[in-house]
Amino acid sequence: MRLPPEEPGSTWARSYDYTARELVRPRSVDDVRDLVLREPRLRALGSRHSFTDLADTSGVLVSLEGLAGPPTLAGDVVRVPGGMRYGELAAWLQEHGRALPNLASLPHISVAGAIATGTHGSGVRNGSLATSVTALEIVDGRGDLVRLEAGSPDFDGAVVGLGALGIVTHLELLTSPTYQIAQTVHDGLTYADLREHLTEILAAAYSVSIFTRWGDEPDGSVGRVWVKSRATTPEIPGTVPATQPRHVVPGLDPAPCTEQLGVPGPWHERLPHFRLEFQPSVGAELQSEYLVPLERAQEAVDAVRSLADRVQPLLQVGEIRAVAADELWLSPAYGTDTLALHFTWNADPAGVGALLPDLEERLPAGTRPHWGKLFAATDPGAGFPRWDDFKDLVRRFDPDRRFWNAWLGRVS
Repeated sequence: MRLPPEEPGSTWARSYDYTARELVRPRSVDDVRDLVLREPRLRALGSRHSFTDLADTSGVLVSLEGLAGPPTLAGDVVRVPGGMRYGELAAWLQEHGRALPNLASLPHISVAGAIATGTHGSGVRNGSLATSVTALEIVDGRGDLVRLEAGSPDFDGAVVGLGALGIVTHLELLTSPTYQIAQTVHDGLTYADLREHLTEILAAAYSVSIFTRWGDEPDGSVGRVWVKSRATTPEIPGTVPATQPRHVVPGLDPAPCTEQLGVPGPWHERLPHFRLEFQPSVGAELQSEYLVPLERAQEAVDAVRSLADRVQPLLQVGEIRAVAADELWLSPAYGTDTLALHFTWNADPAGVGALLPDLEERLPAGTRPHWGKLFAATDPGAGFPRWDDFKDLVRRFDPDRRFWNAWLGRVS
């Protein structure tokens, strides 16, 4: 039995107002199947952390927050309801002595939604969140519950599925024993050191993020390095460890951010930048992100730096990370280790919209967008070698185009 329908509302940062007829919260997988058979147009809605109409539909939005049941462990594998948030899953795993290899900046995001868009954390040896998936269960366009396991023919195409194949009700993720992380922020990074030592810095610890506004700051620096280490905290060229906690956006209260100053703690309380109990990031913002082949890292940072005079007035903060290669068809890290260039913009759609085409034109060949964020490219699938295979997969899973929407029409 599903809960009464609601108004669809907007994305978490109010960057987009959903146009769907209504939002419903099914209570069981059978409810989801009934919805799919009854509604000609519908889409799954996660935790609203995309910034566009990616999850919208002309019909019904389906939130999986009402699906009952906690995670369950079977050996090293945890089975998770798709609507569960990563922060809640991580705390549950920690209580059971287990962990995930990585987490994104925000623990507030839903498991199914983050995986469907290729969301990631950082670390040259760490894949995106989707690389932990060993199986997923999806209600397809015929209303059938389909289980796909790693190694099956459609698995690599379905994991980062953009919501186009159906509604993912449950996923299974590979876990490890729990571990400790110490987080230290390093101040004073100059552009010369960023450019000369970029890959060295990104490989210095288990997870590394470089925060920058791309232009020179009054002290001559270009940014800070957030180092999350499972061992001894490394030295970062040209920087000094901060003696006070920092927010990722310079000048803001650091209280929403996870503990720093090298104090060790559980993995799930250090790998995200933000605490689950606080509003994530800044709130009133837009976001873009581009993933560039790591071998072209210096070229990429030079490209953004060349636009610093236009980027800075629109930017709250930028973040540079690394993501290991994978074999998931629509992962922005498909087939190549990547440099991730993230931009948290001011809530200025016109200004950001005018900048993005020029920014994308200057980035190196092979650059791919984060699916859940703003980008200007009208043919983003051209950067994904298995794009046509994915479209064939969509036709098989959703022959009546129940999950099709305007966003998919634009990008395909």
